Amino acid sequence: MTDARQVIDNEVKSNDVVLFMKGTPQFPMCGFSSQVVQILNYLGVPYKGVNVLEDEGIRQGIKDYSNWPTIPQLYVKGEFIGGCDITREMFQAGELQQLFTEKGIKVEQSA
Repeated sequence: MTDARQVIDNEVKSNDVVLFMKGTPQFPMCGFSSQVVQILNYLGVPYKGVNVLEDEGIRQGIKDYSNWPTIPQLYVKGEFIGGCDITREMFQAGELQQLFTEKGIKVEQSA
């Protein structure tokens, strides 16, 4: 589990936006992961997707790391933002776009 924690910590700290998800950004394997991918793609925000289905250590490790029981999990500049519901609510309220802007991450919202 220590190795998984180190991998997670490295991903969170070395990527401005990282999404721990089931599947990949190109092929999400659950509806919740798919919703967050759609939001990030809509906003045109560059991000890294980490497929938790490829490694059970990462899959459990990310839940322990964030003390959050579900996947997907979105991190921005090392900060845990939340899962699908929180991300969607923030997006709908314009708060997610504002967060990206405040953190210096360019948003190129689709028309």
